[in-house]
Amino acid sequence: MGAEPEYEPTADHEADYAPEAEVPVAVLFAEEADTRGNRRPSREKQRRRRRRTIVMLAVLVFFAGVVLGLTLFLRDLLGMNEIKDYEGSGTGSVSFTVAEGDGPMVIGGKLEAADIVATSKEFVNTFQTESEGREIQPGSYEMKQQMSSSAALDALLGEQGAAVHYAAVARDLRQNEVFEILSTSTGIPLAEFEALGKDPQAFGLPAQAVSLEGYLHPGEYRFPVDQDATSIVTEMVDGTFTTLEDAGITDPAEQYRILTKASIIQAEAGEADYATVAGAIQNRLREDNVETSGLIQSDATVTYGLNRKSYDLTPAEKADKSNPYNTYANPGLPVGPIGSPSTEAVQAAANPADVPYYYWVTVNLDTGQTEFSSTLAEHAKYVAQYQNWCASQEAGRCA
Repeated sequence: MGAEPEYEPTADHEADYAPEAEVPVAVLFAEEADTRGNRRPSREKQRRRRRRTIVMLAVLVFFAGVVLGLTLFLRDLLGMNEIKDYEGSGTGSVSFTVAEGDGPMVIGGKLEAADIVATSKEFVNTFQTESEGREIQPGSYEMKQQMSSSAALDALLGEQGAAVHYAAVARDLRQNEVFEILSTSTGIPLAEFEALGKDPQAFGLPAQAVSLEGYLHPGEYRFPVDQDATSIVTEMVDGTFTTLEDAGITDPAEQYRILTKASIIQAEAGEADYATVAGAIQNRLREDNVETSGLIQSDATVTYGLNRKSYDLTPAEKADKSNPYNTYANPGLPVGPIGSPSTEAVQAAANPADVPYYYWVTVNLDTGQTEFSSTLAEHAKYVAQYQNWCASQEAGRCA
């Protein structure tokens, strides 16, 4: 046998048999590209998952807020968050007014609006269970803010919740009008008050006083149900004496004179003009007064003596000297007060303004506009203005 030829693999065989075939570069790039391509969808999925998570969290937070808001709204709507009643006697100080005719519901509403009680409803409930048939009387009360309903009710029912008779005596009322109010408020017969009015000296009035006129101090009163007519009148007269003493007037005769002046001021002027009218009256009372020769010339005094209330006087009525209250015919002050003057009117009478005026006239009864003058000619112009105003009013307005 001849020698066996040496084996020389072909290129194909070399590729087939190479223990570790060398991979072409192009193939590597292709595989790497395929691998990156295979990873890319996985990252997108992760991003999408994150986006979905964020969106879901936002939705959950939104709905949680909606639920919370709805819950709070329903709680407010149903009164679940409402404070039904305060505790204790409250703090601070606030003036509270009960008007004539106000019932528990109206009063409760006013108390709630002023933050004196938490709710009107709770106050009304407290009134129904604790008032024991007693009524809240009209008037002004010193209250506190944020009181319990029970504390507020106690304050409105009076001292220790005692039953009282309420009487509102307005300024400028005459003695007979005051007595009628007192009788109606207390149930005490009118005749008992009228009998007391005939003995003014029994209440400390000076000898020249012919009645209690002017000494029945105006104001709001709460009389215990067992208080009699004598003690009621005494309380009111004492109030007038206190007002005079506070104004520095202590001599009984001077007190009577000041009270008489104050009653004219009360009837003739609005509160803003009290001091000025007091000054004009003082000028008329001066010994050197030649403008009116000592005459006050007040319509209110004349009509008091005529036992009527009116602005309209006839020439004969103005000339009647027999009327002791006629300040057109008789110089100086009338024989006594013509009504119940207020504290402010008393203070004005005791401290009149220093003015040059002798005359005054209210030219508009609705607004109370009052004009002052130093001469009769100037005064006549204002009187004409008043008459023109009266001409435009309904019949009887200026009577």
